[in-house]
Amino acid sequence: MIVVCIGCWAHAQQPKFVMNGRAQGTTYSIQYFHPTEVVVQTAIDSALEVIDLSMSTYKQNSKITLFNSPETQSIAMDGHMQNVVRKAFAVHKKSKGLFDVTVKPLVDLWGFGPEQIKVFPQQVAIDSALQNVGMDKLRILGKKLVKKRHAISIDLNGIAQGYTVDVLSDLLEQHGIENYLVELGGEIRAKGSKDDGQPFQIGIERPDDTQASFVLRLKDNAVTTSGNYRKTYTMDGKKIHHHIDPKTGYPVQNNIASVTVIAKTAMDADAYDNVFMAMSVADGLKLANALKDTEIYVIYQEGEAFKEAFSKGFYNYVKN
Repeated sequence: MIVVCIGCWAHAQQPKFVMNGRAQGTTYSIQYFHPTEVVVQTAIDSALEVIDLSMSTYKQNSKITLFNSPETQSIAMDGHMQNVVRKAFAVHKKSKGLFDVTVKPLVDLWGFGPEQIKVFPQQVAIDSALQNVGMDKLRILGKKLVKKRHAISIDLNGIAQGYTVDVLSDLLEQHGIENYLVELGGEIRAKGSKDDGQPFQIGIERPDDTQASFVLRLKDNAVTTSGNYRKTYTMDGKKIHHHIDPKTGYPVQNNIASVTVIAKTAMDADAYDNVFMAMSVADGLKLANALKDTEIYVIYQEGEAFKEAFSKGFYNYVKN
């Protein structure tokens, strides 16, 4: 399933401003209506650089890289890291531990970090990595993030891209922009409407070619998608994807193909799409129906067939 923006812009009575670029290992696209160009590309790139210096594991001088050093016991978090880490703790609790930012040692062990692997990790290596996994081994003390073990390392990629979309959206709103669509790496947030007064429209592909794709109407919401077709590899005839179970130390193996999440913020949607990918269909729907302002669309496999399931309020966003 692919989330794409379709038909987002009618003939504009107000000028339309468009910015595209690369960030966080992917691309971004920002479009907004406003009488004048009040947010320019350099402002967007500056905001992205600040976030990278906070939470990019690929930058040697970032705060998260410093925190992940075995020599570091604690770090004073900046505002961005505080927002993301506090949300991570909240989602960890709601998901009963399925969402866990300390899985980095396991992510690296299974070849989804900076180095690929040629053989599956041995159980002894998995057990060793598990000793340094678990958000109970982290503490927040005011603005400080503290490790209970020196070998603890964190990876915020499962939530930071969605947060970045929210930051860029907030930047637009601070300049009085009320109608916009922000997209980064497939994570989307929209507010207001097109110039014809209609909500922005996001196309969703369904798993069966015999079924017509449908269109979501977003007025002031975010939508993200996670799937087992992303960040995968095949070894010894087995398809391995990057969602790691922090309790077992192994990649999640279930029949979920992809999950699309609608939420009020892109950070919430981004975090929870990882959670729903790791749950059974029934448990995922139960959680989604219990969460406020959260709807999901699940594609799952039964035998050779792909099927789909929806949370109770999902169809409220589907264009008739």
